[in-house]
Amino acid sequence: MRQVIDQAAAWQNAGIRFAMATVVRTWGSSPHGPGASMLVSEDGRIVGSVSGGCVEAAVCAIAEEVLAGGPATVECWGVGDEDAFAVGLTCGGTIEVLIREVGPEVPLRRIAADLAAGVPVALVTPADGGGALAVGGGALAVGGGRTTGSLGDPGADRAAALAAEGMLGRAANGFVTSGNVAGDGKGCAPECRLLVQSFAPRPQLLIFGAAEFARPLAGIGAALGHRVTVCDARPAFAAAERFPDADEVVTDRPDRWFRTHQDAVDASTAVCVLTHEPRFDVPVLGLALRSRAGYVGAMGSRRTHEDRLVRLRAAGTTEAELDRLRSPVGLDLGGRGPEETAVSIMAEIIAVRRGGSGLPLTLRTGPVHTL
Repeated sequence: MRQVIDQAAAWQNAGIRFAMATVVRTWGSSPHGPGASMLVSEDGRIVGSVSGGCVEAAVCAIAEEVLAGGPATVECWGVGDEDAFAVGLTCGGTIEVLIREVGPEVPLRRIAADLAAGVPVALVTPADGGGALAVGGGALAVGGGRTTGSLGDPGADRAAALAAEGMLGRAANGFVTSGNVAGDGKGCAPECRLLVQSFAPRPQLLIFGAAEFARPLAGIGAALGHRVTVCDARPAFAAAERFPDADEVVTDRPDRWFRTHQDAVDASTAVCVLTHEPRFDVPVLGLALRSRAGYVGAMGSRRTHEDRLVRLRAAGTTEAELDRLRSPVGLDLGGRGPEETAVSIMAEIIAVRRGGSGLPLTLRTGPVHTL
């Protein structure tokens, strides 16, 4: 989504008119969840996706109608439609998409700036009973206890901010109904239906050990939307030119760097330890396993893993903490070499974060995509 928001902000700053299509609800198997967005500019450029290719042509046609003066609208596509195989989701799912023009009143600059700074923020736009964007309803950027923009009424702004903050805290996207507190704070106006799009900062990928296996892992992690940090105590390895896709390359002891930055580690953070050197691996693993990191993995053979467990226990790591350690790191893909190993590691990170089984889909039943 960051690419979509950055492009939308750039078009808005340049005075280029464009429509935004946003997934607001899904049923069954759908490639993208609520909040996924796609832009269509007045000169025909397209950025982003709402379905992975199934309905994009139909979305573009409606976006052109909106930009030609038509109203914002909500459309639903799925295999149950008569034209399913022409424009629908032939993969078996159903999506509801809001398509509307984004005007200068939408605070995209604030959204883009917060995303760049890693600050959670939500975009709030009003909707009428049918889900279409309310004409002249304005828009709000909400997050961190402050708002930018307006829905046209202070009471509505306060109510919308409260509703959006709750959804932002859950990283949720979709419609919410909010009571509209009157401007004098003494009464309530009719309820307002709002579309909330939550934008959370990029998940962190922390790679400790800047050897050859770290290079493709940093590249794949960045391609999948992570903020990548590579840290190694050896200056010859921790060279920025070796990791062009990383956000930062640090020369420091892994445990010292982690201790300094552990307040920024959260459930979306993945930690990968790749040095094969106990004096570097064990201290940082002990810290990572006690942190809020959602994924902690370490490279090495099974013999290395057993030796590592002995050292971690001696350093005071508990059995409950050791149960969190993914070692040897990665899924069993049968791969070889740095690139294929990086794929197996990122596959495991995705499976842990999304609750996937790691099994071939041919061995599973039910929807391919689950919420």
